Amino acid sequence: MSLADELREYAKKTHDSTWSRRSGQKVPSTDDVSLGNDAVDLDAVVLYADLKDSTGLVKGYKDWFASAVYKNYLYTVSRIIRAHDGSITAFDGDRVMGVFIGGSKNSNAAKVALKINWAVKNILQPAIDAKYPKNTYQLQQKVGIAASKTMVSRTGIRGSNDLVWVGNAANIAAKLAALHSSYPTYITADVYNMLSDETKFGGTPKRDMWTDLGSGDGYGKIYGSTFWWSMS
Repeated sequence: MSLADELREYAKKTHDSTWSRRSGQKVPSTDDVSLGNDAVDLDAVVLYADLKDSTGLVKGYKDWFASAVYKNYLYTVSRIIRAHDGSITAFDGDRVMGVFIGGSKNSNAAKVALKINWAVKNILQPAIDAKYPKNTYQLQQKVGIAASKTMVSRTGIRGSNDLVWVGNAANIAAKLAALHSSYPTYITADVYNMLSDETKFGGTPKRDMWTDLGSGDGYGKIYGSTFWWSMS
């Protein structure tokens, strides 16, 4: 069979086959989903953490310095996600995708975002400055968080495949993490409305940590925060 014929057959089979779908009680791995029309449905909160201006970092600094910045940022984000019952589902260059499920998923994701903001300011940037006293690089990043029903399927070929997350949450979270404005953290109204008091109010005196930024660009209402959550 020629490659073209194989692709035609695959496309027809995918469209013709009935999907097998089940509700998920945990974030699936690739071993949990077959390469056929098999899917897991989740009520999920998706977090995207994105290192800003990575192009400028790569162009303006030595490759080994950029690699160290990437490595430390991605490691830090991943550890904080895992520490709050999140699952790391993808690395995409300078970005990390995390998924949260369960009763505390919105608050857990928000807490992760605020802790990432703290870690950048109090761990990662000081580590750069201590090693390179004449350094001018300032590490900046953004986190986007959104919630939705999400269909998880598996795509690719045998030996080279991954999960695909189909739903508004993944798309919106990625777009929020790419916004060009002054807030390091963004959440949708669906997430904000489900936050616990400890992840909604902070500071002295206590006040709402999230600023209503209005609606636009197909996200619905979104909120931004400049707050951080300290770690010991």
